[in-house]
Amino acid sequence: MSKSVLLRGGRVIHHPAPGQVFDQLADVLLEGGRVAAVGPGLAVPPGAEVHACKDRLVVPGLVDIHVHFREPGEEYKEDLGSGSRSALAGGFTTVCAMPNTKPTNDNRTVTELLVRRSREVDGVRIRPIGAITKGLLGLELADLADMQDAGAVAVSDDGQCVMNAGLMRRAMEYARTFGLPVVQHCEDHDLSGRNPMNEGPVATALGLKGQPWVAESVIVARDLQLVELVGGRYHVAHLSTRRSVELVREAKRRGLAVTAEVTPHHLSLDDSACALYDTACKCAPPLRSRDDVLAVREGLGDGTIDAVATDHAPHSVVEKDVEFDLAAFGMTGLETSLSLVLELVTVGVLSLPDAIARMTAGPARALGLAAGTLAIGAPGDVTVIDPAFGWAVEPARMLSKSRNTPFAGRALTGRAVATFVGGVCKHRLDR
Repeated sequence: MSKSVLLRGGRVIHHPAPGQVFDQLADVLLEGGRVAAVGPGLAVPPGAEVHACKDRLVVPGLVDIHVHFREPGEEYKEDLGSGSRSALAGGFTTVCAMPNTKPTNDNRTVTELLVRRSREVDGVRIRPIGAITKGLLGLELADLADMQDAGAVAVSDDGQCVMNAGLMRRAMEYARTFGLPVVQHCEDHDLSGRNPMNEGPVATALGLKGQPWVAESVIVARDLQLVELVGGRYHVAHLSTRRSVELVREAKRRGLAVTAEVTPHHLSLDDSACALYDTACKCAPPLRSRDDVLAVREGLGDGTIDAVATDHAPHSVVEKDVEFDLAAFGMTGLETSLSLVLELVTVGVLSLPDAIARMTAGPARALGLAAGTLAIGAPGDVTVIDPAFGWAVEPARMLSKSRNTPFAGRALTGRAVATFVGGVCKHRLDR
């Protein structure tokens, strides 16, 4: 049993229910691994651990619903232990692990392995996402109910779009029966050609083939019509284009059970970042035009996009230190995400309470997770943030096994200085 913890005198921000915001100077008391009280001037229980939080933000533990921890099968890039440490350093207490492992998480055995290994690691809470189809091949449905029973919180074919509309319909119907969210990587592979970057002037100047923006939005449009037909909960992974934002916005106006996420890199970088053939900037979906960046920022600000999710995708130098065409898609993101979102507050894209919502309550509600809140009785998962903490991104000092970040050398402000999981401090950063 964890000891009592009192977080004293910070600016406490959380969203107890949709449309509600708690934002004031207060204390947070954690007892028995759960939130026991929130308010000003709380009494100190006998033997409690007291943490002074003056000039700090005290928020629910951050939630990332899209990470790749590479275990089982590619532990040389990342494993649950290193991924957990990286997540805690970024202020995250709950993460959802995608199923593109080796073997694929498309059955009870792999799901149970991940749940067991997560307990052994004893760090961040790792929630598995199971595959929609066997082997991520888009041919035959996996046993969604069996994986849910073993601990999967959603289903997705991750980097592989479910291209067959009939199969996607059946997946939605099957998942709806069990209340499972369906998470789609929206990419028409025939249109995208799996080309290495966004189609546009930058790709032309570099002599690289590009993916047109419509390769994403055509799948979003198709799937939203399937949701209208069959119902169920549908989530757009790493949304990246203006048209996709417009489609999701209209679907929400019509009352469809649709949510969406955007990555920090799609909020912070456009395709000009690829101009020097920097493979750290190669990701899926690709970095888009400046107009798309402005559109996803607007969508995040007005609530069309529910969550920021890192799509943390660690790769070794073997996969990244090669020609741009041949390099693997993806970048790390857990340790830079919070600071990049706080940048959006500084430039007026988001209010601070909205920024916290998009990293806590928003992602938790999107996938129905018991996380992202400081409601009484909720898990004692809390992140303490120093909003004035200035730092520079040094890949060699990151806790992930991989170093493939496009933000190397970038000066950032704001950082998680303490991360509590179940009332226990799992990470602390001192100046």
